[in-house]
Amino acid sequence: MRYPLVLLAILMVLFALLAIEPPDRVTWALENGMFLAGMLLLWTTRKQVAFSNTAFTLIFAFSVLHLIGAHYTYTLVPYDAWWEALTGRTLNSLFGWERNNYDRLVHLAFGFLLAYPMREIFLRLVAARGVASYVLPIQMTLSWSALYELIEWLGAIVFGEGTGAAYVGSQGDEWDAQKDMALAGGGALAAMLLTAALHRRRGRDTQLQRSVARRERA
Repeated sequence: MRYPLVLLAILMVLFALLAIEPPDRVTWALENGMFLAGMLLLWTTRKQVAFSNTAFTLIFAFSVLHLIGAHYTYTLVPYDAWWEALTGRTLNSLFGWERNNYDRLVHLAFGFLLAYPMREIFLRLVAARGVASYVLPIQMTLSWSALYELIEWLGAIVFGEGTGAAYVGSQGDEWDAQKDMALAGGGALAAMLLTAALHRRRGRDTQLQRSVARRERA
């Protein structure tokens, strides 16, 4: 249990540092409300779910990306300036982008990084096996993505053009919600295909199924 506690301590320090003077305090609070709720849920269910260190690492990586986005607001993360300082050229000019795409990166990371922990939830809590254990995380990713887009929509209605627009972060793209959900779903699909390939190569799922069968016979 020491490793997850170390990751949690690092996250809390990073959270405190990135809480200092964000450009928009209200948007920062809105973005981090669900993050803190998620951390609380992970803590209270830690014994029931018992994530692997791999899952905790992936959750940690996504959380870092989110905290950075929440500090700057997703539409203002200066990744272009960071990349230009490293390479002498902006990332947007390299790919021909015309908008700040940090939010798109995080939606993709939501699916790619969190599908594996979601699979562990299905394996441990509902005993999902075989193909279903790979399909269910993709479905959950799409469900959570749709729910988040609805929450963003409600936030925009409640907080109006200023804070609401910053929270939604569509940057004038009428298909922003659909693209975000597609990226999350695509990330989850890629993660599950990669996981299935690795497990097939190592025979990990076969070993797991045999272990479960032995426990059931006992």
